[in-house]
Amino acid sequence: MTAKAVRALPIEHTEHPHVVRVKGVCGGRPIIKGTRISVCHLAQLYKAGDSVEEMLQAHPHLDATAVYDAISYYLDHQDEIEQEIAQNRIEALMDKHGMEMDEHGFLRFTDETASES
Repeated sequence: MTAKAVRALPIEHTEHPHVVRVKGVCGGRPIIKGTRISVCHLAQLYKAGDSVEEMLQAHPHLDATAVYDAISYYLDHQDEIEQEIAQNRIEALMDKHGMEMDEHGFLRFTDETASES
């Protein structure tokens, strides 16, 4: 998708000035405005104990106000973001796509899924 096409996508603003939803970007999930950095991603870093300074080092194109706003959004919408985090866990994705992990840590489709293809 070109930059011009991305700018043409409808933006849904939230009550948080740095957090938006854009249909077609990150599945319409809340993101930092002007980026593809999801609130979910920053919430996971926050929950893991990363400081805002560490988040900014990892994402130098963000500014502190946007990161604090994303954390605030997470705290205001904790159930929604926690559900997104749970849906993205490896176990949930394996179940959703009919996969299992072998003894070497490789993901494989289960026999039922492979035979359905």
